[in-house]
Amino acid sequence: MLPVHLDGSPEALEALKTALADALGGGPAVLPFVDPSMRDAMSPAESAEPDTAVVIATSGSTGAPKGVLLSARALTASAEATHARLGGPGHWLLATPAHYIGGLQVLVRSLLAGTEPAFLTGAGFRPGDFAAAAAKLNGGPRYTALVPTQLVRLLDDGGAGLAAAKAFDAIVVGAAATSAALRERAADAGVRIVPAYGMSETASGCVYDGFPLDGVRVDVSGDRIRIAGDVLAHGYRGRPDLTAESFADGWFTTSDRGVRHDDGRVEVLGRADDMINTGGVKVSANAIERVLGAWPGVRDACVVGLPDPEWGEAVVALVVPEGEPPEADELRAAVRAELGAAATPKRVEYSAELPLRGPGKIDRAAVRARLLSGLSG
Repeated sequence: MLPVHLDGSPEALEALKTALADALGGGPAVLPFVDPSMRDAMSPAESAEPDTAVVIATSGSTGAPKGVLLSARALTASAEATHARLGGPGHWLLATPAHYIGGLQVLVRSLLAGTEPAFLTGAGFRPGDFAAAAAKLNGGPRYTALVPTQLVRLLDDGGAGLAAAKAFDAIVVGAAATSAALRERAADAGVRIVPAYGMSETASGCVYDGFPLDGVRVDVSGDRIRIAGDVLAHGYRGRPDLTAESFADGWFTTSDRGVRHDDGRVEVLGRADDMINTGGVKVSANAIERVLGAWPGVRDACVVGLPDPEWGEAVVALVVPEGEPPEADELRAAVRAELGAAATPKRVEYSAELPLRGPGKIDRAAVRARLLSGLSG
């Protein structure tokens, strides 16, 4: 297995692109990494499992390192289905870390399209840097992939960053849910976004704007979303037990709940473990977050259950305001009207931003710890 250390430099990204092209053609499996501890956890000196082109190292939601095994077939199927949905092969801007599947797939798509990707390098995400990187793209169609936080910064920018975003034929937005309010903001600004749902185990997004990509099957009949198709990984590095638990009979069982609407659109309702048991009633943290996120003056929200001697768990919300914070009583009343008394937050705190882990995912453990400490930050 070939580890590639990504230090944010163009040289490291070029090295990864070269190694990736070789892996897709049958060469050694590639392990892109930033944190050496994640590399070491993947046992790079040992041979990769058969049919593996890339190992995506991830800490998951538990913090325990694991490696997702992706074949050339899965990576290629995902990239080709993405191009088919977006309107054909194009020129890509890499704006998310390449050791995550969303960033890695930008490189795969570029390789298959025979185009040269532009790189957004360095620490952090700045709209001006995004605009400068976008200016290096030659030809079209022009695509990029972002997380919701990055999209918000471009919309807030109102200058060169927003102008650059408007010039893309499609911006795939993934890694975290895209709220209805954010969709509306993007549409009003003339930014063409495609909200995506997927994960490392599906070689990146596999459901675009609610509809599965070609060759992808989605089952929402049980208590978890299940996914099948050529985009699937074939297991976890060195974890046959976890592989057998998650991958069975050609299906991958996710940690998410979902529903299919009459028009065939799949709606992701949130993680199966986001239920809060308060006073003997189970309420969905994700559903509460949706109500809060749609309220005027709210940019983002995270809802968790905290230990409570009376209720067992108390519903508590950490809200990121858009300008002047809305009154907590207004927010509580909105949730009560939509979801009932049990779902109404017992407490609402405010923060300038939500703690994140990975590529734009809310760090719920950090939110819980912050609220337990009584600090809204």
